[in-house]
Amino acid sequence: MDTISRRDLLAGAAGLALTSAIGGTASGQAARTPKRGGTLVGSWGGFEPQALFVPPGGGSSPNMTSTKVLERLIRLDEDLQFRPVLALSVTPAADFRSYTIKLRPNVKWHDGADFTADDVVFNAMDYWKPISSGGALNALVSAEAVDKETVVLKFNATVPDFFLKSILAGRTVTIPKHIYAGKEMMTNPANNLPIGTGPFKVREWVRGSHVEYVRNENYWDPQLPYVDKLVIRWWRDPASRSAAFEAGQLDFAVFNPIPAPDVKRLVDTRRFTAVTEGYKNTAWALTTYFNTQREIFKRADVRRALLHAVDREFISDTIYFGRAKPATGHIPSSNSLFYFKDLPTYSFDPDKAGKLLDAAGYPIRNGSRFTMNIVSAGWFEENVKAGQYLRQAFEDIGIKVDLAIPDRATSLKRIYTDYEFDMAISNNSGPLELAPQWTQSYTTSGIVKGAAFRNASRYSNPALDKLVDQYLVETDPKKRQALAREFQLILATEAPVTSLVEIVSATVARSDVRVAANYADVLGESWAHIWLDR
Repeated sequence: MDTISRRDLLAGAAGLALTSAIGGTASGQAARTPKRGGTLVGSWGGFEPQALFVPPGGGSSPNMTSTKVLERLIRLDEDLQFRPVLALSVTPAADFRSYTIKLRPNVKWHDGADFTADDVVFNAMDYWKPISSGGALNALVSAEAVDKETVVLKFNATVPDFFLKSILAGRTVTIPKHIYAGKEMMTNPANNLPIGTGPFKVREWVRGSHVEYVRNENYWDPQLPYVDKLVIRWWRDPASRSAAFEAGQLDFAVFNPIPAPDVKRLVDTRRFTAVTEGYKNTAWALTTYFNTQREIFKRADVRRALLHAVDREFISDTIYFGRAKPATGHIPSSNSLFYFKDLPTYSFDPDKAGKLLDAAGYPIRNGSRFTMNIVSAGWFEENVKAGQYLRQAFEDIGIKVDLAIPDRATSLKRIYTDYEFDMAISNNSGPLELAPQWTQSYTTSGIVKGAAFRNASRYSNPALDKLVDQYLVETDPKKRQALAREFQLILATEAPVTSLVEIVSATVARSDVRVAANYADVLGESWAHIWLDR
């Protein structure tokens, strides 16, 4: 099987336009004036969302579609600096128990209503705290509109500056009070056609095909967006996206949108670029959940034994064609703040796995040790192949495996609502800040029936919960790092949820696509800064 390495992926894009645009500004780029106009057709390496906006998050697909319309208060750049969006400043008090937010004036919702401090108060107390923050804002006790453009958030505990700003710059988008107040948030019709303050407005969503956005002519930044129209379109599989690029039907796609062997082939034509910049604040992993409520898999010794049967190098090199690397912990190595490598790991050793299972009381009897069912979430081709590989790997050590690879909707239901699995193969992603997106996969508070990409293993450990609670109130950066290491040490030992490989994300685009900003999370940005050099 032909493979493309991480080095090939980077080398193939060297010197091309998108490398300059996303990774910073190279020579000649800074002096170029962006052109206005045209239609940008974008996509990503996954499937269509269940709604354009999903209040609890709902995964990366609704995050991509909603953030072209709904804005955050602030954003994080690739250089790890927080930048103003709807908020001009977010300032902590000396005791870190309150924060003053100064809002941008003269901002309008797409329906013409004014965006004011009352919207932020509503979001803070009725949306961010109870729904979108995954329990990370439990300490928030009040939000007060001092005037039309000033909000004070008050907490009953200290709240670290980087933590709060990361929450506000993450998936905590701002929704209109006059659309959502007093109504059921999860089923609000506006979730399918969101009304925001962003650079684009939704024109139509043709389910099964695309969503079309048009320029917000009343956007608070009159220079943006650069394009007149944005179309996010979905294709059946990665090969279809490769064909769409070559046919001129697709301009820009994020998160490994095409088969790895096609990346170098397209880049070599010099009609396309491929880069790995733009993902510093959104690391991805191939993840396994053990159902800790099942008799066999509630035992940590069994979970640890099974991990020794998994060849992570094989998954990285063969399933991902070198676009991944073996994970050594629950937090990706790309996380410059909270990654620690001195944690327990599980080397590929099938003989050891068998001996550990023997010692745990599961020797081979009548041809097998036991039967387990694996559900592999079918939204990525690599998940499908990983499920097939794990079935073989576990059968090699005497375990019978029933493998199911459902479609997206059924995968979400089986894994995150019905908990109908012994092991589930899914994907975790998250920013540099650990809470809430990383922590909610492991804490008791993250066990929310029906909430996608939270604690599907239903692992509950009071000691771990206490560590996370301490981490959430610690304002000293070095002490936060120490707590983060202890948190990861417990997880590495208990192994309820495991990152098998870290995915190296790439963006592929036509060579005349320019990005006049350095994104830390290109998938979840507005794309207002993208322009077409045609």
